[in-house]
Amino acid sequence: MKTKKLTLSGLLIALGVITGNLIFIPVGGAKCFPVQHIINVLAAVILGPGYALCVAFSISLLRNILGVGTILAFPGSMIGAFLAGIIYKKTKKNILAVLGEVFGTGILGGWVACLMAKLIMGKSVGALYFIPPFLISTVGGSLIAYLLLKALEASKVLNIVGFRGEIK
Repeated sequence: MKTKKLTLSGLLIALGVITGNLIFIPVGGAKCFPVQHIINVLAAVILGPGYALCVAFSISLLRNILGVGTILAFPGSMIGAFLAGIIYKKTKKNILAVLGEVFGTGILGGWVACLMAKLIMGKSVGALYFIPPFLISTVGGSLIAYLLLKALEASKVLNIVGFRGEIK
């Protein structure tokens, strides 16, 4: 199972890095990546909170190394993915994982991005500068992830590839 989880993690990281350049919506001072939130929710539900956190960190790191991301990618993606994973692990409910991603990225991630902008980037902005664009991005991506999880459940494709009973 560990090999399967590592393989899926690698695929999700590659998808996140590739789409990071192609699919984004500029909102305010941030780039909104709905695909990142799809990946966060899928990783949280299928792989668990630790893997979801590592996938989000890896995508953010690679985007920054490649010059297509900002340091603000770290708090939103990582907090949302980890919170979604923790909530799913405790409740086994997809919708609660989605809400964890939305709250973790949109509210907590936006607030931490504001602190980072002030402390690291030297920009004086309010939390409302980051929270609305982070929320817009995460709500859209998280809802798509929810629908995708429903489709995966109905098709039982995860059972076929060996993730039996991982999502509910």
